Amino acid sequence: MKARGTTLGTVCGLALVLFAGPPCVAGQQADLQTRFDRESNAVRKAKLLEKLGQSQFEAVRQAEKAGDNSAAGLTLEKYRDNVRAAFEALKKQHPNAEKQPNGYRQLEIQARKGIREIGESLLVAPEPFKPPLEIVREDLAAMDDELLKLLFPNRPLNKKAANTPPPEKQP
Repeated sequence: MKARGTTLGTVCGLALVLFAGPPCVAGQQADLQTRFDRESNAVRKAKLLEKLGQSQFEAVRQAEKAGDNSAAGLTLEKYRDNVRAAFEALKKQHPNAEKQPNGYRQLEIQARKGIREIGESLLVAPEPFKPPLEIVREDLAAMDDELLKLLFPNRPLNKKAANTPPPEKQP
């Protein structure tokens, strides 16, 4: 059966995707969060954060479109907590990031994505919701800096910061 050049199955399929999409995303995010929380291997935890982060960022975008800035902020805070959990697990299981960078690299990329996403959220968030988002961004930036220092300990910037005494005041 055709309805104006489109099959009825295509219309029903499109309707199913449009109406069943958001609950599937929420269910997928809950499943990924559960898997992330149960994961004991730090490298797999960091790699799983990529999928979980994408799901959380999508939830943030949907909440912002719906005008639910509180839910968006809570989701970004949960993302920060997930990054911190993966980072702590990596430091515990693989303390030498320079020799075992697997996991640290993925986590650094995720921290950068989180910083970008929060920056975009700050642009559209009303004033009362900005301070918590700025705190989350600062936390992610601090973790990102620490990740870079662990991954590249012999970087000139690290040596300069460690060896350079504070500048003296000239009269």
